[in-house]
Amino acid sequence: MTVNRRVFLAATATTLAAAPSKTKKNMNPLLETWKTPFGLPPFDRIKAEHFVPAYGEAMKKALGEIDAIASNAAAPTFSNVVEALEKHGELLKRVNGVFQNLTSSHTSDALQAAEREMSPKLAAHSSAVLLNGKLFSRLDKVFEQRKSLNLNPEQLRLVERYHRRFVLSGAKLAPDAKKRLAEIDEQIATKTTQFTQNVLNDTKQYTLALDKPEDRVGLPAEIREISLQRSSIEPFLMQSPRRDLREKAFRAWAKRGDNDNEFDNKALIRQILTLRIEKAKLLSYNTYAHYVLDDVMAKTPDAASALMDKVWKPAVATAQREAAALTEAMRKDGIEGTLEPWDWRYYSEKVRLAQYDLNEETIKPYFTLEKMIEAAFYSAKQLFGIDFVERRDLPIYEPDVRSWEVKGKDGKTIGIFYGDYYAKPNKNSGAWMNAFREQQFFGGSVLPVVINNLNFNKPAKGEACLLSFDDAKTLFHEFGHGLHGLLSQVNYPYFSGTSVARDFVELPSQLFEYWAAEKSVLSKFAKHYKTGETIPDALIQKIEKARNFNQGFAMVEFLSSGIIDMKWHLLTEVKNLDIREQEEAWLKEIGMPREIIMRHRSPHFTHIFSNDYAAGYYSYLWAQVLDADAFEAFKEAGNPFDPATAAKLYKYIYSAGGATDPMELYKSFRGRQPDPQALMRKLGFAN
Repeated sequence: MTVNRRVFLAATATTLAAAPSKTKKNMNPLLETWKTPFGLPPFDRIKAEHFVPAYGEAMKKALGEIDAIASNAAAPTFSNVVEALEKHGELLKRVNGVFQNLTSSHTSDALQAAEREMSPKLAAHSSAVLLNGKLFSRLDKVFEQRKSLNLNPEQLRLVERYHRRFVLSGAKLAPDAKKRLAEIDEQIATKTTQFTQNVLNDTKQYTLALDKPEDRVGLPAEIREISLQRSSIEPFLMQSPRRDLREKAFRAWAKRGDNDNEFDNKALIRQILTLRIEKAKLLSYNTYAHYVLDDVMAKTPDAASALMDKVWKPAVATAQREAAALTEAMRKDGIEGTLEPWDWRYYSEKVRLAQYDLNEETIKPYFTLEKMIEAAFYSAKQLFGIDFVERRDLPIYEPDVRSWEVKGKDGKTIGIFYGDYYAKPNKNSGAWMNAFREQQFFGGSVLPVVINNLNFNKPAKGEACLLSFDDAKTLFHEFGHGLHGLLSQVNYPYFSGTSVARDFVELPSQLFEYWAAEKSVLSKFAKHYKTGETIPDALIQKIEKARNFNQGFAMVEFLSSGIIDMKWHLLTEVKNLDIREQEEAWLKEIGMPREIIMRHRSPHFTHIFSNDYAAGYYSYLWAQVLDADAFEAFKEAGNPFDPATAAKLYKYIYSAGGATDPMELYKSFRGRQPDPQALMRKLGFAN
């Protein structure tokens, strides 16, 4: 459940309809003026072979613009340096927006080849900008004068954020160090791209065939094989009574990227960590974790680790009580021996049924994808007054992708929303939000174009796509990210939407999950897919009572991933470190329950070895402190859609972007600092 973050080249102003003039040379659709509705990408005309030449043209243009800023003979000003940086690179941002989404949600061999070719080139491009001495000298002068320039608060923050970004990227280093840093960033880009592709390819190559009737006992009739996509394997692990098959599938799932084959990632992890360690040292940080956390809300690895440690012990204690209950259920099935990781989901369903008269098969008929999309739209309407109007005439890159025009309270269009909901072999696993275009007012109003990617199993033609309650919450989570992008109201694209501190970016998404469980929402949209019957109040009450069921397990598998992420990035040496053995040693050291594994084992942990959650996976927990406390504001108001609270939520959280310090935004919304105990109350760990 991530946000695809932007590198420097994507942090600049963009207008998708703007492009260089046409010539015979650039009939490439990525370089043409897009005459589509809202200036959206003409997906039907864009081919994999267009990207490399388009990137070449766009980077050349962007570097020319950077050279003009750096070589300007006029005295440095906010306008000719900082605002000029915001304006540069529009074409590059446009090309990159399309490419980054297609390579994650609709890739191919040709796109993967282009990705491998472009990742080091894009890193080199960013270095050419961020390590440009003449450019930084001009920026530095504006920074020194900033208090005397009569800038408004957003402009002042823009100067300070640009300056900090350049410094953190090595702008103050000596020439030799700059050269080495650029080389490191290119190598990291190459290796993290390969890491992602290895995980995807290792995932794709495995299926568990269920050829015999006895293999399919307890499963929906249409299931004939299991893939390693989470949306496929988790329901299988919950439903299949075949312990031998559960073990076989689970072991394959856990071993993605760790099979000592052509897609093995352990050597890449060592190489990535080695490069990150060297980068941190070049920038005068003790470790890569110190480097990353210096510019987020937590500030230090100690602060992030202290939060995880505070929750770890009660989470483990809760998980141990849960394990005892599952073991008892296993004994009732006549199975001796120890509870294993491949048993947990199956027996937790049995225990949930026994304790709460509730299981996924009871819930799923009331949670169809279509109705949950409507429920998310309804919740946004009640909170923020916006409407989603489906458009079937907008360009899409794949037939199952859907699109909506988003309208504000005044009926005017405020953005475009895409939804790509189904799992595919050529799509990364997980769920995420991305942006083709980001909101801004600088240089004219620009409408945001955002997309949610999920991985639900596509139903047979004419059948409904049924979701688990966790699936529904995931949909709301990613939609919360989407709203963060769609509702953005900032002048400068640097601050647009999700361009906030890493440990603040999950607040709007995790907070929005609460409305997936609201009775008023469920009563309206949780309808039985066959009968149309509204979900019974008794079932809603059962869902609420079971809210913290299995919470120990969920928190342990998540927190262990966050703790190991931090440990990897606190290292100062890796050399010939055995990745598998080190991971196991650390898990033993922290007292990892043997019946649970990390939610993301290191060899397939794309959050930290591909995306930019490195030393930042803890941020989901940090944001849980904020979201638990934030939703209590609605509870205190006595209305989950309280207009006054919703108005503050819009002003200070969903529309503010990164234009104000995140803690100041939160205090403006809540009227005080967040209360950490709200998280313990939410988790059921308060006692």
